[in-house]
Parts: sequence; structure tokens; C-alpha cells
Amino acid sequence: MEIKLVSKNIGNEVIVLQPEIFKDDRGFFYEVFKRSELEKYGIPTEFVQENQSGSVKNVVRGLHFQWDPPMGKLMRVTKGKAFLVAVDIRKNSPTLGKWYGVEASEENRYILWAPAYFARGFAALSDYVEIQYLVTGEYNKEGESGILWNDPDIGIDWPVKDPILSDKDKNAQTLKEWLKRPEADYFVYKG
Repeated sequence: MEIKLVSKNIGNEVIVLQPEIFKDDRGFFYEVFKRSELEKYGIPTEFVQENQSGSVKNVVRGLHFQWDPPMGKLMRVTKGKAFLVAVDIRKNSPTLGKWYGVEASEENRYILWAPAYFARGFAALSDYVEIQYLVTGEYNKEGESGILWNDPDIGIDWPVKDPILSDKDKNAQTLKEWLKRPEADYFVYKG
């Protein structure tokens, strides 16, 4: 079975895929992770952790990232519908502050890849949504942070106008504040 390319965004680094689905009267089957398929799109295949979250409608989570160890994410919606977002937060990047968002659902089965030097987040669009993601680095509370979900310098066009936010996400730093921190030197564009 094939996992097809839907789009490449933000310097061809944020990638949306869609797996081929086998359906019959019993249900469906598809391959989410297939090393050879991910490798042909330049996506790493050494994942070390799998996470799953559930959220009610209008929850916005993010924009989260981790520098120690760096954590890329391969995200997909398994129940409901969500707006998945990735933002380039690399110093000196020609696409610094650029964002990409896609509506992913259990129906379209989109898979979003965002490298470690991107901040990621999502908005829950259905009454309830579950998101699963494979990550390239184990979670480290001391090596993670976030960017304010509605930072005006980024200007994400969120499809949720009155979001439900955690205190952590309400009080996150701006992109400008992040770029002044010494940890931002972990994410320097190398061309």
C-alpha cells in the first residue's frame, strides 16, 4: 500500500501525507507508518515515543516544541477533526515565523510531518478529537517550551475564535522572546 504526498510546505519541510485505504463491507485498513514510504519523502523513521491526546471542541494546544532532545512530530487525527499547525522557529531561516495549517480528520486521514525545529499545535474542531503522534525525541520537561498561540507576528488564522487554553499556553512567550533565549541557538537555520 502507498502513502501518497498531499503537499509540501514551508520550504518543503512540513509535509502532509495521506495513506491509501483498503475498504470493504467489514471496515477499513491502512498503513500509518511504513519506513520505505516515509523515507521517500525525507521523513525520519527513528521514532522513540508515541503520544495520544483527546480534546473537546475549541481547545487549542500549542504552539509546543522541544530542543533537548529535538523532537519532530508525525501527527494524525484518529477521531473527530482538528486544525493541525506547524511554525518555523529557526533563527535566520528565510521562512522564520511562517506557518502552515491543515484540517485533518478521521475521514481524510491526513498525516502531518513537522521537523524538530518547528513549533506545533492544533485546534479541536469537532465535539471531541483524538490526535496520535510519533515523535523523534523522548519528552523532557526541562528541554521544552512554547510560543503564544496567537502571536501577532506569526498571525495564524485559527478556525477557533474563543479557544479553551491551558494556563501554560495562555502565558507562552512570543516568537521574538523565544529568539532572544540562549536555547534558540539549538534551532539555527543552516541552509
